[in-house]
Amino acid sequence: MSLTVESATAALKGVVDPNTGKDLVSTRSARNVRVAGSDVSVDVELGYPAASQIEPMRKRVIEALKGAGAANVSANVTMKIVAHTVQRGLKTLPNVRNIIAVSSGKGGVGKSTVAVNLALALSAEGARVGMLDADIYGPSQPMMLGIQGKPQSVDGKTLEPMENHGLQASSIGFLIDADQPMVWRGPMVTQALQQLLGQTNWRDLDYLVVDMPPGTGDIALTLSQQVPVTGAVIVTTPQDIALIDARKGLKMFEKVGVPILGLVENMAVHVCSKCGHAEHIFGSGGAQKMAADYGVAVLGSLPLDIRIREQTDSGRPTVVAEPDSDIANAYKAIARQVAIRIAEKAKDLSLKMPTIKVSNT
Repeated sequence: MSLTVESATAALKGVVDPNTGKDLVSTRSARNVRVAGSDVSVDVELGYPAASQIEPMRKRVIEALKGAGAANVSANVTMKIVAHTVQRGLKTLPNVRNIIAVSSGKGGVGKSTVAVNLALALSAEGARVGMLDADIYGPSQPMMLGIQGKPQSVDGKTLEPMENHGLQASSIGFLIDADQPMVWRGPMVTQALQQLLGQTNWRDLDYLVVDMPPGTGDIALTLSQQVPVTGAVIVTTPQDIALIDARKGLKMFEKVGVPILGLVENMAVHVCSKCGHAEHIFGSGGAQKMAADYGVAVLGSLPLDIRIREQTDSGRPTVVAEPDSDIANAYKAIARQVAIRIAEKAKDLSLKMPTIKVSNT
């Protein structure tokens, strides 16, 4: 039986992306299937950053097509990240395709550490990523990213993002002294954040990760209403007292129409660096129960590990300090799940729609 486009496509339907759990045909990732005798060529386009996944995926495609009778296979695997829909009534930013809000109902659960490693993991997989430090009262991203100095302004009106580890970053921490307290009321903070977001010259970002202020007060609520957010990630620890506040944060995003991409359970288990004993200091199963209650996913669990603290304090978070470590791989797996959930959302076409003008003739 000779190979045909139909039989080649049927073979590709058996190739499942392990990150999405779906086959390449149903997700329309496999395109331009061409057959010439026993030679087959196909393009595979992934909708999420997948630099580490491209070669394994290419091998799966080649094996499947050769198993269907192809002698020679040309498989071109690429990734393309596009803008996806945001809250009703808001438009995506021209130079930012997707905004990811990383939030927690309370402080002290490691939200900023998760945010910076999430951003670095997306960048490591080939995306163009920015970091907006929205915690005006306690900006920590300058230290975590190892960035010093003040941003430049070419035109006197806008700021150039600071950069390190491949990330573009903006933070009030770049504009004030490290020990200077921000004694501002809510409206001033909200205005400052809108300026940091809108007046930073972000350069062609696939994702902008926003390290949200803790809590669900006026500042977080206003940001959720006025910033075009593609989706939110909720960071919590397993104990009940943290989950109470995490639930409030989740409900806040639901009220303003921001999709919940999932939960990240931080400090899930502590492994002693001396003896290797594993202990659930903050309890276990809390994030899984919350996820079941609200119908959302647990994106991953992260350990309570001294290396994470040491590396972040030094300005080289885990994903860049030990890129091949188990912890870095956990962050990367979480980042892929975040990006996949965004890719499954409806695409935003507002920037492509033509302007319609009505005139009397």
